[in-house]
Formats: sequence, C-alpha cells, structure tokens
Amino acid sequence: MPLQMVSFQHISRILEVTDALGLDREWVEIPLSPESPGLVRKLTNGKLEIIVDAEQPFDQWLTSLPAQIQQLHG
Repeated sequence: MPLQMVSFQHISRILEVTDALGLDREWVEIPLSPESPGLVRKLTNGKLEIIVDAEQPFDQWLTSLPAQIQQLHG
C-alpha cells in the first residue's frame, strides 16, 4: 500500500541516518508528502531535500538512503 504521509516516526528514523552521516539537521528538509519515485537532492540554498518514496516499503527505502546521500555528496 502506498505511503500517504511521512509521519514524525519516519522523520525521526531519517534523521538518525543523517545524524550518523554527520549532517546538520538544520540543513536537511523532509517534505511530509511522499512521492514516487522518492528523491534525494541538493537545493539551491545548499540544503539537502529528502523525499520519501511513496511506493517502496519505508524500511527498504531507508536502507538505501545512506548510499543515496553519499552519492550526492561525491
């Protein structure tokens, strides 16, 4: 079943990942609306936007998040 909304619990788990990578929480934006496909990108203001994938199971998507972030940062 597609994810309808990113909950506080989802955000907390995403922030655990970004914390472990040493990213400042002030520079991470997580929209409350998931999309398909999900996306990790750098915004023009320098912040990192993490859009949760609506179709992929959250736990599966979350395991791929560190690699997506590291790929973006080169």
